[in-house]
Amino acid sequence: MSADKPAGKKPAKAAGKPPVKSAKAARPAPKGGVDGRPAVAKGAKSKHRSNRAWIDRHVNDPYVQAATRHGYRSRAAYKLAEIDDKDRLLRPGITVVDLGAAPGSWTQVVVERLRIGAGPGPGGRPPARVIALDILPMDPIPGVEIIQGDFREEAVAARLAAALQGEQVDLVLSDMAPNLSGIGAADAARSAHLWDLALEFALAHCKPDGALLIKVFQGSGYSQFVEQLKRRFGRVAVRKPPSSRQESAETYLLAQGRKAA
Repeated sequence: MSADKPAGKKPAKAAGKPPVKSAKAARPAPKGGVDGRPAVAKGAKSKHRSNRAWIDRHVNDPYVQAATRHGYRSRAAYKLAEIDDKDRLLRPGITVVDLGAAPGSWTQVVVERLRIGAGPGPGGRPPARVIALDILPMDPIPGVEIIQGDFREEAVAARLAAALQGEQVDLVLSDMAPNLSGIGAADAARSAHLWDLALEFALAHCKPDGALLIKVFQGSGYSQFVEQLKRRFGRVAVRKPPSSRQESAETYLLAQGRKAA
């Protein structure tokens, strides 16, 4: 008798085997998605396609390509250029304030068309003057005074007024737009606030025959702002230059001939 089996006892039976699960239940689910491929949420797929479509459109945009060839900092340069071709806003010897100037493409057009740095204008007129302001940093442009700061802050607006040294302005350009939150009512209110600030500055500093060219967005507050401009200026026109994408809600309002208060 084997020493490892106690006498008088039968060997114990092996424990019963657990019930066999189906192969489907027993196989661990692949991580991520089908056949081990990473799962991608529908929203992520849609966003990826949207980003790719935007990149493709941007790269193939003729205005982007033209801006690259010309050395403009963005395609927005052509919006101002096309409006100026129609309205002849940029004349020798004028003083221009560019609000929301970064990255500087509108300022580049102003400098180019006013021949800043080329000496006195025709008939010995003093050279044109350009002041650019933005909350974002902006690379220098020869002949341009750049102020970095938030135009919504009184201290920054005061710096801009001090830079003018009492000189009145011929043309106020505003390409300002707020950072969008995706909340319609809040974004509309932020936009309208910037429009009001630009208008307030133009009324305080423009010559009687001066002009304000301002980017706005059609939607909440738009019609009210147009009426406000009409009360303060003799002529108000809507401009939608060809380089502004048709599907975009952006448009430009040109107000000329400030009325007496």
